[in-house]
Amino acid sequence: MSAIRLLVLGAVRQHGRAHGYQVRNDLEYWGAHEWSNAKPGSIYHALKQMAKQGVLLAHEVAPSAAGGPPRTEYEVTEAGSEEYFTLLRQALSAYDQKRDALSAALGFMVDLPRTEVLELLRRRLTGLAAWRTAVTGYYTPEEGPEQMGHIGEIMHMWVHSADVEAEWTEGLIARIEGGAYSFAGEGGEPFVGVLAEGQENPFAS
Repeated sequence: MSAIRLLVLGAVRQHGRAHGYQVRNDLEYWGAHEWSNAKPGSIYHALKQMAKQGVLLAHEVAPSAAGGPPRTEYEVTEAGSEEYFTLLRQALSAYDQKRDALSAALGFMVDLPRTEVLELLRRRLTGLAAWRTAVTGYYTPEEGPEQMGHIGEIMHMWVHSADVEAEWTEGLIARIEGGAYSFAGEGGEPFVGVLAEGQENPFAS
């Protein structure tokens, strides 16, 4: 899956209505321009494309202060909300997507109930274990990569990555089970991960 759709939908949703610069500013504040394809051009392109596709609704508002054309603000439609939660659930539960999709999902996981997030993460663990079993059916990590020549380093890297991913996922599950963070429906004070209008972004490019 493409992380940019999840990132843009989630960023717009957090504001209710947001213009392109706000979305870009929020994603840069998260560092998403470093770990995903959320560069300025792709953000603005995604906003326009998703408005054409009906997952975002575009509103023309007052002209910019610099005297340019009217600024466009976006809000998530019902179809966009459905896609957002579908992408979020897929990214939290899948074990085989790119790291940027999981990173995006972690940023928005509190939009789901705690119990559902735990279930999705356990599903991810199951997938990781099944994939590792499939690989180790013909590669034995304990014997070291040399058993397959230098090509064994490929298998060794992926098995090691699966083990690290599983360990990290188990740790996240434990933290969430222990009461970390405020999830949907809990009534707590959610962490605000967006910048207010006009707030300086220390990570702006």
